[in-house]
Amino acid sequence: MENKHNPDLNKPLLNINHYFYRTVVFTRAGNKVALADIEHPEQTTELEDWMGIVISLADGEHTLAELVGFMANQYPQPPEKLEDTLESVVERLVEGKLLALSETKVQLPYYLAAPIEHLDIEKAKKLIKEDGYTLH
Repeated sequence: MENKHNPDLNKPLLNINHYFYRTVVFTRAGNKVALADIEHPEQTTELEDWMGIVISLADGEHTLAELVGFMANQYPQPPEKLEDTLESVVERLVEGKLLALSETKVQLPYYLAAPIEHLDIEKAKKLIKEDGYTLH
C-alpha cells in the first residue's frame, strides 16, 4: 500500500543480510572519521559521528545485521532506537553514494580498504587510475 502523505514509508526496508561497503577514501586522523581526497590528503570532510562509524566499519566483509549486533555490544544497555538510527544512517550514506550494499561479500580495492594514512598514496593513485574509479 502506498502512503501518499509520507513517501518515506514507501521505501523498501533494508535487507539486514546484505553486506555493506564504503565507496570513498577515508581517514581516521585525530580520532575522527572523515572523507579524504587522495589528490590532497590533507583536505578532509569530517563526517557526523554515526556516519563516520558506519563508514569506518564498512569493509564489505560484514552484514548490516552484524553491524547492528556489533554496535549493540558497544553499550551496557543499547539505545532504544539503535536499529532505527543505523538504518537511517545507512540509507543516507547509500543515497549519498558513500556506501553500497551487496548480497555477497565485497573485497575492497587497495585504496578503499584502509584509512588514507595507512596507504601508499602513489600506489593508491595508480590503482584508482587503472580501475577507472570515480572520486566522490
